[in-house]
Amino acid sequence: MKHFFLAILISLELFASLDGITSFEADFTQSITDDKNKTLVYSGHIVALKPQNAKWSYIKPVKKDVFINNFEVTIVEPEIEQVIVKTLESNFDFFKIISNAKKIEENKYLANYKNSKFTITKNGSFIESISYLDEFENRVKISFKNQKQNQTVNKAVFTPVFPLNFDIIRD
Repeated sequence: MKHFFLAILISLELFASLDGITSFEADFTQSITDDKNKTLVYSGHIVALKPQNAKWSYIKPVKKDVFINNFEVTIVEPEIEQVIVKTLESNFDFFKIISNAKKIEENKYLANYKNSKFTITKNGSFIESISYLDEFENRVKISFKNQKQNQTVNKAVFTPVFPLNFDIIRD
């Protein structure tokens, strides 16, 4: 699950820093391929706002919402009536990740963070994908389409909403 949070946080900061992007919204497909070439594919929609706000709405294969606000992640899983609230490490330096992102070729950037390499591909001014190896050596690729950048975003979107009868797990 660690790679899941790392991917979300790094991608959020990449959205917020490349070419002055202050907000980002898109449909996404996230594929995770293991060493046996078995691939698990998720799809959904993301809304992100600088500096550290995001809502990842997963639609397939299961519905869930992941809210990121400052140093806290809240995962709302309606199918199992559960909410997980996780505090992120306070020493997680998002801007260090971005300051290390280097252009390696036209529309392609490389960022290094905690012994991981993240490849960011752009199409014009839009981020097209982010790829990396997670801590289990799985190949992860997050692809985006229908991107919108630098539009006004209502901050209420980033407030977790769930029924009061859901189980809440604090990690």
